[in-house]
Amino acid sequence: MKTKFKIIILFLFSALTFQSCHDMDDVAPPKVPSNLEVQNFIWKGLNLYYLWQADVPNLSDTRFANQTQLDAFLTGYPQPETLFQNLLYNPISKFPIATAVDRFSWIVSDYLVLEGQLQGSTNNNGVEFGLYLKPGSTTDVFGYVRYIVPGSDASSKNIHRGDVFYGVDGTQLTTSNYQALLFGTNNNYTLNLADINGGAFTSNGVNIALTKTVLDENPILVNTVITSGSHKIGYLMYNGFYSNYDTQLNDAFGTLKSQGITDFVLDLRYNGGGSIQTATRLASMITGQFTGQVFAKQQWNAKIQAYYNTNNPASLNNLFTDKIGTTPINSLNMTTVYILTSKSTASASELVINGLKPYVTVVQIGDTTVGKNVGSVTLYDSPDFSATNRNPNHRYAMQPLVIKLVNGVGFGDYQNGLVPTFQLAENLSTLGILGNSAEPLLSLAIAKITGTGKMAQPKPEMQFDYFNDSKSINGIQNQMFLEKAPAGLLKAL
Repeated sequence: MKTKFKIIILFLFSALTFQSCHDMDDVAPPKVPSNLEVQNFIWKGLNLYYLWQADVPNLSDTRFANQTQLDAFLTGYPQPETLFQNLLYNPISKFPIATAVDRFSWIVSDYLVLEGQLQGSTNNNGVEFGLYLKPGSTTDVFGYVRYIVPGSDASSKNIHRGDVFYGVDGTQLTTSNYQALLFGTNNNYTLNLADINGGAFTSNGVNIALTKTVLDENPILVNTVITSGSHKIGYLMYNGFYSNYDTQLNDAFGTLKSQGITDFVLDLRYNGGGSIQTATRLASMITGQFTGQVFAKQQWNAKIQAYYNTNNPASLNNLFTDKIGTTPINSLNMTTVYILTSKSTASASELVINGLKPYVTVVQIGDTTVGKNVGSVTLYDSPDFSATNRNPNHRYAMQPLVIKLVNGVGFGDYQNGLVPTFQLAENLSTLGILGNSAEPLLSLAIAKITGTGKMAQPKPEMQFDYFNDSKSINGIQNQMFLEKAPAGLLKAL
């Protein structure tokens, strides 16, 4: 009986991972040439999991009759990265942002680096910043410091939130060189600071030497309670959905709960996303009264979706929970939540906003979000694409988009971003101190909570066009990911 079961499992795995080989006469497929191992992994992983697999002709299940034909195709791509990009559906690397479909899939040559990035561990000097185009220019950019990561090299230097920089080692930042200058192989560089007066940038002669180290960022930057009249307002600035810090996140909510808060403000303005599991837990901490109900639903590509719909439809649902493992979640039981956003708010952050909307009142304050309603999973070169029994000959791994997420009532079409209830874009002239009741976005949230109306804003010196931010550049790439490929599917394989 066990032998028969193993044969069935092997058949299912072969059919799903490489259906194009169903016409092969060989009992076993020919061995993949050593110089094509990575390429073979890329094709087979995308053929099985990629969200838009049906829209890419070269990923079709009937594209190749056998392994030999696939090898011949793969030989034309000696660089794995080139093959990966060519197998994506209208990727951002080849299409303008207005028409690109896949803006977020990526591949790495060292999965150890990827695993660290997804848990908030990066090669970083601790300056988290936004980049904007200089007025009147389509090429020159400048940066401003959003916050400094505690315990980083920058935290010991004279650089602070609101500081403006225009260059690195004396070279003006541009749309073509900013990645090489700020995120290249050089771990030591000097930021050249500037003053802004009436939109004009003037070097102020201040230069800050910085050194990158492997830095683990605790995503909980500020956790405090603000009393305003009869309201005790909990404020949490949360900058990344890193599951390694879920216990600390739960403890932060425990602190707020113990102080008897009446209202809650969640600041996600610099949060580019992360773990779907953590997003589900965070939503459960904010609420608590919806345990077991659907927070989000997963939508896979057609062949995986069909399997789940037939065999285990319940596994497609991410449910509100009351525990992290065996530890009870500290839930606030809020019926209204105020969430601060910006043009850098993405992925798992947007999932929290969208997932909560069917259940509680979500008051979004700030700017329109990125619009990433799709999630990924890490695929390794192993028999089942998991981290077990990885190919020892290389460290390539992929982070392709594999699912679309919708909320409990089926809505997930926010690819153009989630529009705030109250629009208030962050600007350089009115940044304020994070967590301080006078900081503009938080101040507006407090005004709405207490019913004092919209606060008067100082007129900014000049509006600047947003270009990019450090978290989007530094390998994180606005992520919303599954911790691992779903167990139900892996068992089926």
